[in-house]
Amino acid sequence: MTGAARNIALYPWFRFFQNLLFWQAIWFLFFQSELSAAEAILLFAVYDIATTLLEVPSGYASDRWGRRRTLIVSALAGVVSGGLFTFGSGFWVFAAAQFAMGAHIAFASGTDGALLYESLADEDRAGEIEAQELRAFRFTFAALGLSALLGGAMAIWGLRLPFAANALAFVALAVIAFAFAEPGRAERAATTGEGARLVTLRSALTHPALMWLFALSTLFYGFSHLPFIFGQPFILEALGGAAFTTEAAFLSGLVTAVMMLLTVGASLVAPQLRDRLGLTTLLLLAFSMLVGLAGGLALFGSLMAVPLLLLRKVPDSFAQPFIAATIQPLLSNAVRATYVSIRSLTARLLFAASLALASVQASRVGLMTLAEVQSVLAAYAVAGLVALAVLALTAGALRRAEG
Repeated sequence: MTGAARNIALYPWFRFFQNLLFWQAIWFLFFQSELSAAEAILLFAVYDIATTLLEVPSGYASDRWGRRRTLIVSALAGVVSGGLFTFGSGFWVFAAAQFAMGAHIAFASGTDGALLYESLADEDRAGEIEAQELRAFRFTFAALGLSALLGGAMAIWGLRLPFAANALAFVALAVIAFAFAEPGRAERAATTGEGARLVTLRSALTHPALMWLFALSTLFYGFSHLPFIFGQPFILEALGGAAFTTEAAFLSGLVTAVMMLLTVGASLVAPQLRDRLGLTTLLLLAFSMLVGLAGGLALFGSLMAVPLLLLRKVPDSFAQPFIAATIQPLLSNAVRATYVSIRSLTARLLFAASLALASVQASRVGLMTLAEVQSVLAAYAVAGLVALAVLALTAGALRRAEG
């Protein structure tokens, strides 16, 4: 087996172990059990800042020094993070763990997909990119669902157990990263100067189809995170405002597992929808579902909103694998990861700016009320309808590339 063929075979498993996030259902409960509520919130900010700061430098490192090395750094950063959470204590140790987790995410962003496409190209199998991305997508969400359920169960015996399990998962991830071979060397070597690299990057950022997908992905990031950020008040209201207990961690994991199962199921019908509707229409449908989800949460009461939250990731099934598969052939190996990193950075910054604007409507004292959440989501839904109309009117660029 060639190195590229081995990469293709290992790639879904890399994504699987990368997304065994056993702590996802209990992380805030753990932080609050060890620290103050204010420090727990600050820890999330540390992760977000680290990911944002390292997003573009990690993409450049990937394009400049190679996919394999960058993914090894990502995996080892995950091991460090899991170890610090498992054995450490105190705000500054947990802050270092959150920074390492941010580095883990940033150094994998764009690099994993680039490794897959370049490995397929090395094997003259580039036409398989869509099918391979869908396969990896299913491994991703199967891991997320499984680890949410198991992590919530582990928390009954101790809130550190999910972090210990995550550390072991990242050790397996590092083993896979070391087993990768470096793909696409020839094309990256052809673009040696930084001036040539910048020209290539500028061409990618001004390519009509890539510009349209850049805008869609940026909007998709924000709207897919809205239910995650604002969904908790609906769940609390549905539970009658009951206080969190250890059992609540298991319930949270169960809800997340059902959500991921629905997402994997949707991915099974996604190829048929793509063939029937076409890529552009399917992507617009996926984004309209996210806008509709925000509008539904704004419109309905808490009990009716909870089932909507289970559909939060379904639009990803109809969009993310196809976006990844579409951009890869349009990008040069020399800037492939940098382009994705710039896109991710732009999405994070714009969404953060929108949240800062939305915070003006929030109460300055106490918890955010359900009425305030609904008001914010209604504003997002209106903005989403405007964005959807603009995307539909400018979709010709992608349709031409698709044709």
